[in-house]
Amino acid sequence: MTPETAGAGAAGPGPAAPLAAGGLTVPQAVAAASGPPVAEALVARSRVPAARIGGAAEGDGGPVRFVVLGDSFSEGVGDRVGGAWRGWAALLAEGLAAEGRGSAFLNLATSGALSGDVADEQAPRALAFRPHLASVVVGVNDTLRRTFDIGLLAHRLDRVCADLDALGAVLLTACLPDPGRMLGLPPPLARPLARRQRSVNAVVHALSERYGAVHLHLADPTWTEDRALWSADRLHPGERGHRAVAAGFHRLLADRGLAHGAPPSTEPVEPPPTRAEALLWLATAGTGWVLRRSRDLLPQLLLLAAAELRHWADGTGTAPLDARAEDALAAALAATMGR
Repeated sequence: MTPETAGAGAAGPGPAAPLAAGGLTVPQAVAAASGPPVAEALVARSRVPAARIGGAAEGDGGPVRFVVLGDSFSEGVGDRVGGAWRGWAALLAEGLAAEGRGSAFLNLATSGALSGDVADEQAPRALAFRPHLASVVVGVNDTLRRTFDIGLLAHRLDRVCADLDALGAVLLTACLPDPGRMLGLPPPLARPLARRQRSVNAVVHALSERYGAVHLHLADPTWTEDRALWSADRLHPGERGHRAVAAGFHRLLADRGLAHGAPPSTEPVEPPPTRAEALLWLATAGTGWVLRRSRDLLPQLLLLAAAELRHWADGTGTAPLDARAEDALAAALAATMGR
């Protein structure tokens, strides 16, 4: 395997052609974002066109090329080995190729990346790599910004997916839990973040359906409430969680003839961080993360929380705010997906 690391990207390709009508409707996308019962949490539905399987897995006879786009989830934060982040993508890459073929692995994901960073900086390098497999998992950081715009996020992700799909790459996608739930925020603060993440997940489901992506549903409570899967910050998987994600993707890929090596073990090798180490992380890096996000998001989040409380006080509950979020999602999908 040939690991590579991210660097500066060139100017990206132009916008993809508009999508034809078809695929998921808005209600289907919203329902899909709620997810299947997760006895199947790591093995959610996916559809990869049969004609694509042979081309991506066996196509040119060279190494299986796997590129990773996204944020800290895909960078590997939470799974530190030898002083560096490893993560689910590196674990998965080791089991993609049959013995004797080899693989080439390029991880462009960076901590804090937004959908705009993926579209403008990571995607051009990913396209130049001409991958057989391409993971695109991003959006949580967008929900933590005061500039959150579901329409713009949908347009960016569609452009990235369309360009990779046009190269013949099989896409890997995942929907993720909302950070408010993971951090245990009080309901008036958590609900606005939950609405945003549900919208992101609905877009991801719609695009996954459109492009036949291999998709993992990681937003189910069975996944989010298993504390053993998460690192000290409660926002990133620990080693066990990264291994679970890698194993889930490997199983889906193997079922479709796209993974020929041994599946990654689900059992951790590194000792879990001690309580003292976890507290130290939270007091140093964790505090820095909260402060950076607070400067950007907190003032608006407090306004959103005030709106929540105001609606509860006048007896309307969350219905008007839910409807507003659903209208924005419907407009985003209509503009991006041609529906």
